Amino acid sequence: MDELVDYRLDSAKEKLESAKILLDNEHYKDSIGRSYYAIFSAVRAVLAKDAVDFAKHAGVISYFQREYIKTGIFDKKYSTYLQEAFQIRNNCDYNDFYIVAKADAEEQYARAVEYYDAVKMYLTQGK
Repeated sequence: MDELVDYRLDSAKEKLESAKILLDNEHYKDSIGRSYYAIFSAVRAVLAKDAVDFAKHAGVISYFQREYIKTGIFDKKYSTYLQEAFQIRNNCDYNDFYIVAKADAEEQYARAVEYYDAVKMYLTQGK
C-alpha cells in the first residue's frame, strides 16, 4: 500500500510541475487542469492509505470530504480548494468559450502547491 501512496504522491508532484510549465507559457486552461489533477492525485494518495478508491471523481471527493475534512484531519479550506478546482477544471475542459485569466491559473497553481504540501506532510508523519 505504501508503494501506491508514494506513486500517487509522485504523480501529484509531476502534475504540479506540468501546471507550472503551462502557466509560465501562458497556457492557462491547461495549467488549471494540471493543478486540479495535482490536487486530485494527492487526495487519491490519501485514499490509498485507507485502501479505498472510486471509479468517479465525485466518489473520491465525497470520501475525502467525509473522512478527512469533516473529521478535522484537514482544514476546511481544502474542501473549498478541491470543490473550486473541480468546478473550474470542468469549465475549462467542457465550456467552449470559458475565459481564464492569468490570475485564475496562478491562484489554482498556488492552491495545488499548498494542497500537495499539506498532503505530503500528513502522509509522511510517523514515517
